[in-house]
Amino acid sequence: MAQSSANFVGDIPAHYDEGLGPNIFVDYADRIADTSAAIPAGTVLEIAAGTGIVSRRLRDRLARGTALVVTDLNAPMVEVARSKFAEGENVRFEVANAMELPFGDGAFDLAVCQFGVMFFPDKVASFREVSRVLSPHGSYVFNVWSKNGLNPFSQIAHSVIAGFFPEDPPVFYKVPFHYDDPDRVRHDLMEAGWHRVSHETIKLEKQIVDLDRFARALVYGNPVSEEIQSRGGVDPEAVVTKIRDELEAAFQQSDMVMPLEATTFVCRKG
Repeated sequence: MAQSSANFVGDIPAHYDEGLGPNIFVDYADRIADTSAAIPAGTVLEIAAGTGIVSRRLRDRLARGTALVVTDLNAPMVEVARSKFAEGENVRFEVANAMELPFGDGAFDLAVCQFGVMFFPDKVASFREVSRVLSPHGSYVFNVWSKNGLNPFSQIAHSVIAGFFPEDPPVFYKVPFHYDDPDRVRHDLMEAGWHRVSHETIKLEKQIVDLDRFARALVYGNPVSEEIQSRGGVDPEAVVTKIRDELEAAFQQSDMVMPLEATTFVCRKG
């Protein structure tokens, strides 16, 4: 089910940051950054940081002396994240695989990951790897999306795209929303050795910011654009237009406010 985040290439990072960021990521980024900053830590690792939406918020909230290391598997995404920082902000950037983190045992006090775990091929192995690089009393804060039906923007995007390819529908939109059961996540964490775990499901009502840009990013801001182009016979712009129309039809009665739902986990070693 999971697809590698290394597929976020080409123009995808810009669409992701400018179109998806303001609509589905920034509100949860504020919350996960607030939760993380409340945990005492001298060294912080961000995993699957993408374009630095959470990274910027972490740096703004963490104590100045706290070292922040920002990582992602995808080099172009890391470069967008890097562009959000000035010299001397006590932040380092590295291209790193969450399944094989290039850091020593116990190197960090806190690890943070926003909407990345769903893409990891082996969730349990990733949880063990995070535990390895954390100090004996370290903590791990991450979140995952609830299912498609509770995040209808994704359901609309998937249905529209599948309608253009009824015999071979692109599957990307099944990936970010397939790890939606908190009990399953907790089971995997326990299997990886995490026993002090709490979670909170957060529901938001989010007004769509720039409908046109959002619809475009739902096509061009993730690897589904490559799935569309590889199948051929369909102009991606037609898909963008259809998604825009469906979003408008779904949310115009609510002043373009859509529901979002995700669950945040706080895991402690010691």
